[in-house]
Amino acid sequence: MLAAVLLAVAVYIEHTFALPTWQLLLVYLVPYLLVGWDTLKEAAEGLMEGEAFNEDFLMAVATLGALGIGFLPGAENEFPEAVFVMLFFQVGELFEGYAEGKSRESIAHLMDIRPDVAHVEVKSERSEVRDVAPEEVAVGDIILIRVGEKVPLDGVVVEGSSQLNTVALTGETMPRSVEKDDEVVSCCVNLSGVLRVRTTKSFGESTVSKIIRLVEDAGEHKSQSETFITKFARIYTPIVVGAAILLAVVPTLLGGAFATWLYRALMFLVVSCPCALVLSVPLTFFAGIGGASRRGILIKGANYMDVLSKVGTVVFDKTGTLTHGQFAVEAVHPDSCDEHQLLHLAAHVEHFTTHPIGAALRDAFPDEATDGCEVSDVEEISGKGIKAKVDGKIVCVGNTKLMDAIGAQWHDCTHVGTIIHVAIDGQYAGHIVINDKVKEDSAEAIAELKALGVNRTVMLTGDRREVGARVAEQLGLDEWYAELLPADKVEHVERLLTPTPSPVNVHLAFVGDGINDAPVLARADVGIAMGGLGSDAAIEAADVVLMDDHPSKVALAIRIARRTLAIARQNVWLAIGIKVAVLVLAAVGLATMWMAVFADVGVTVLAVLNAMRALKC
Repeated sequence: MLAAVLLAVAVYIEHTFALPTWQLLLVYLVPYLLVGWDTLKEAAEGLMEGEAFNEDFLMAVATLGALGIGFLPGAENEFPEAVFVMLFFQVGELFEGYAEGKSRESIAHLMDIRPDVAHVEVKSERSEVRDVAPEEVAVGDIILIRVGEKVPLDGVVVEGSSQLNTVALTGETMPRSVEKDDEVVSCCVNLSGVLRVRTTKSFGESTVSKIIRLVEDAGEHKSQSETFITKFARIYTPIVVGAAILLAVVPTLLGGAFATWLYRALMFLVVSCPCALVLSVPLTFFAGIGGASRRGILIKGANYMDVLSKVGTVVFDKTGTLTHGQFAVEAVHPDSCDEHQLLHLAAHVEHFTTHPIGAALRDAFPDEATDGCEVSDVEEISGKGIKAKVDGKIVCVGNTKLMDAIGAQWHDCTHVGTIIHVAIDGQYAGHIVINDKVKEDSAEAIAELKALGVNRTVMLTGDRREVGARVAEQLGLDEWYAELLPADKVEHVERLLTPTPSPVNVHLAFVGDGINDAPVLARADVGIAMGGLGSDAAIEAADVVLMDDHPSKVALAIRIARRTLAIARQNVWLAIGIKVAVLVLAAVGLATMWMAVFADVGVTVLAVLNAMRALKC
C-alpha cells in the first residue's frame, strides 16, 4: 500500500516539476526498492546458486531495463511502468500466497487432529492419572479420554460410553456411538462421556499418524502434468531470454532504434514469464488433494489424480468392501412356531458361543439376555452345531448334519446364504437365513460409476459361487468371479489390465480392504483401500484411502480427479493463449508494458484463483 502511494507521489512530482532524468530516477527508486527489494534479492540469490532463469530474474531484468531506457538518446523514460510492473508482481505474489495458504489450510485441518496429550492411568493406582505425550504411551496402557478431548491413540473401550465426532477422519457429520469393547481410533473427538481405553497401537502406528504421513507425503508424488510443467519451465525460460536478446539486438543491427527494440524485448521478457503455469498447475493438484481430504478421501499424490481421472475398469473385493463383512439375519422361515419364538430359541442356544453366526443370532434377538429364560446343558457338537436345554426344551441349532443326527425332517431353502436349522425336542421348527449384508450405498456406487463412463465393474471374491452371484445380481455388476485365492485375484487383475476399447478411460482401479487384497492393490493402476475397517497392509499398499468405508466414495474420488485435471487444463490454455497473443503484439510493437504486466501477473492471478476452485469438491 505504501509503495502504491509513493508511486502516485512520484508521478505527481514528475508532472509538476521539471527534474533531470537522474533526479527523477531517484524519486522512482524509492517505491521501486520498497516493493521490489525481495524480488531483486531472490534474483541475485538465484544467480549465485546457478538457478538464474526464474520469474524473479525475469522481473528484475525487465524492470531494471525499463528504468535504464530513459537514459538512452531520444528515448522517453519508463520509470512509472517499471515500478508498476514490480508492484503488480508483488500483488500477484500476495494472491498466490493467500491461495496456497488456503489450500494448505484445507489440508492443515487434518494436522489439527494431532493430539497434544494423553492421560495415562498409573498401573499401580487407577485413580492416579499422568499426562504424557502420546508418543510415550505404550501398547496396553489404559488412557482416559474426557469430554471434548481428541482420542490420542487407537484402542478398545474398557469402560464408558460416548459419542465420537469422526468428521476429521471420515468427513461424516453424524457422531458415532461407542461403548465397552468397541474400537476407537485416533483423530476422533469425544463428545459426551468419559472413556477408559486400552491402547492397541503405538502413536507412530496409530490412525492419526498414518493420516498425517499420507498428507505430508502427497506432495512428493508429482502428477505427469506437474512434472511436465516443471521440465517445460526449465527449458522454456532460457529460450525466451535468448529470444528477447535477439529481439533487442538483431533489429538494431539492421538499423532500428535501439531504445525501441530494447523496450519491446523487455516487454517480451515480462510477458514470457512462465509463473502462471509453474505456480497454478501444482497448486491446482494441491487444492484437489486438499478438497478430497475434506470429503474423507486421502489421495497419496498428484500422480494418482492423473490415473483416477482415466479409470475405465473398477474391480471390487466383496467382503468388507461391497458388503459389511459381518453376518446378519436376512430371513426367518418358521415351520412349527412363529418367527419370534424361532429367533428367541436360537439366540438362547447360541448365547455363549463366540462364532460369528452366534453373534448374528444374538444381534437379531437383543432381548434374549434379559427375558428370564433358563439355559442349561449347553453342548457344542463339532462341525454340526449346538444343543442346549431352554426352559426344559431340548433345542438344536446347526446345519443339516445335526438335523440328520437327531432325526429331524428338515427341508431346503431357496435363499442363498448360510442356512441355520432349528429343532425343538427332535421336531423340525424351521430355519434362519444368515448372510453378509450388502452395504447400503453399494448399488449406488455401481450406478454412479457407470454414469461416469466406467466401462467395466467387476467383483472378485473368495466366497462361494452362489453368494457371489447373488451379490453381483443385486448390485448390477458387469462381471464377477468367486472362490478365488489371493493369487487368483492377482491373475484376474492381470487379465483385466488389458487396455479397454475406450481411448480415454484406460486405467484399472481395485477397491479392497483385507490383508489378502494388498498384492492386488499394489498391482492395479490405482489401488483404493477402505481405511475405516481395512487392514494396515491394504492401507499401506493403496494409492487412495477412503476413510469411511463407503464404496460410493470411489465415484466421488474419480469426479474430484477429473474436475482437478479439467481446472489444470483450463489454466494451461488460459496462460498460453493470452501470452502468445501479447508476445506477438510485443514483437511487432503493438503491445504496451501494461498489457505485458497483465499477460504475466494478471494471468497468474486469474489462474491461481481458478485453481482454488479445486478446493470446493
